[in-house]
Amino acid sequence: MGIENVWQFIGNIIIGFGVFCMFFGAVSLFALKDFYPRILVASKIDTVGLLSFIIGFAFRHGVSFFTGKLFILMIIMLVLNPFVAHILASSAYKSGYEVLDVEDEEENLGEDESLGENEEATP
Repeated sequence: MGIENVWQFIGNIIIGFGVFCMFFGAVSLFALKDFYPRILVASKIDTVGLLSFIIGFAFRHGVSFFTGKLFILMIIMLVLNPFVAHILASSAYKSGYEVLDVEDEEENLGEDESLGENEEATP
């Protein structure tokens, strides 16, 4: 097993970590109900998932011009991704989009979900 195979194996592990983060981040997007936590999770998916992809591809390809372009892309992502997520959340807040509180969530439950053990739904 040569050193190139070791670097490719390490790159595959890092890419696999990126796939893992992106998959569970996408699943959590469906689990969250409010806009603001979804922005946070989407930002984390981009940052952790895409950056681990970039680092994994850099390990797989070694030092080359392609790797340099990948690192430039990584720096751009590190700078712009949190900035864009902040701008989205800030503009939503300023335009009047309210944060969903726990009390609001309890009020919005369906009739079947809010029934107690001994209560029955009336038609």
